[in-house]
Amino acid sequence: MVEYNPFNHRHVDDAFAIYEQLRNEAPVYYNEEIGFWALSRYEDVVNGSLDVETFSSAHGCTIEGIDAGSPFLIIKDPPEHSWHRKIVSRVFTPRRISALEPFIRERAGALLDAAHDKGTFDLVEDFSFRFPLDVISELIGIPVEHRDTVHELSEQIAHRDGTEVAPEAAVQGSAALVELLTGLVRERRKNPGDDVISLLINTEVVDDDGKSWYLPDDEIGFRFLELSFAGHETVAKLIPNGAIALHRWPDQRRELIDDPALMPNAVEEMLRWDPPSHYQGRWTRRPIELHGTVIPQDQRVILITGSAVRDERKYPDPATYDLHRDIDRHVSFGFGRHLCLGASLARLETRIAFEELLARFPDYVVDEENAQRAYSGNVRGLATLPFEAKASAGV
Repeated sequence: MVEYNPFNHRHVDDAFAIYEQLRNEAPVYYNEEIGFWALSRYEDVVNGSLDVETFSSAHGCTIEGIDAGSPFLIIKDPPEHSWHRKIVSRVFTPRRISALEPFIRERAGALLDAAHDKGTFDLVEDFSFRFPLDVISELIGIPVEHRDTVHELSEQIAHRDGTEVAPEAAVQGSAALVELLTGLVRERRKNPGDDVISLLINTEVVDDDGKSWYLPDDEIGFRFLELSFAGHETVAKLIPNGAIALHRWPDQRRELIDDPALMPNAVEEMLRWDPPSHYQGRWTRRPIELHGTVIPQDQRVILITGSAVRDERKYPDPATYDLHRDIDRHVSFGFGRHLCLGASLARLETRIAFEELLARFPDYVVDEENAQRAYSGNVRGLATLPFEAKASAGV
């Protein structure tokens, strides 16, 4: 009988094999010890993401409930979610993202050039965590002197020690990061400028009752915690996963080098093959029957997006990385109302990261055997990845 516990490090290491068992043996899985249900098939994950009347986000997106009761956008339900999302979406307008592209390429190139001199370096420590952190910080206005602290606190929030109980350090890290970011909002309120913080301070909110008001400092601080955490943790994990894919399939890496126009779809396949986010928490508002099993009302349910992207019913030969694969509906950034606001930025960052990386190190080698995994909540990825930078002639 299949057993699934996302806090068990062994289960995280062997996640895709366990997901396959879940899809085939227990598509509606119940973990009695921890107290959650899990949906693992692509169709069920998509439908669960769209059915907000049955699957509520208001009890948090984690299993352990560390985020329950907080003002995070990701755990709001309609109608409140709709007008809050409309406010924050102003941060990710196409014009704003396009204007950021030169900075993104400059930072990717500068970090890779600095790492190049080492010959062998850690792709995570020297590139993949620093790069998206600098990008999201530039977008929302986090000063350079605070960026290492933002990363350290984000790691502290995400880390799990193998139990379903959120460590006290995670709670403390969340409080410290909110305080840091709220402090930046207070400072900007006194000295407004042409930046995202000032934009949200001065954005009028009109709720469903027609009442007009402005977001208080602490709520803007929570918004920036979401943006800073998700804005660098996901890309920091996706880049090493993509580097491993192109290491295992060198013929496809050569295709990308010969034809960079293939890169956008290559990024989509990276997101499918080994995504950074693996499940989204929901709460049942009413009973629902799936595959002959009834999930009662008021139950924690997780939608395992990390399993959905490997579902054989949707993707033939899903364990194979195929940059030519046709991906019509992606669930790696969530789906439906809670589709990640920063998805377009993450895609742009990842595309530029691999364009710059392959231009410098077309024959790179990664040491998977000596890589170390990071253990967190619903984010799955590496803490280290030794990378041998074999540069092309003239680079």
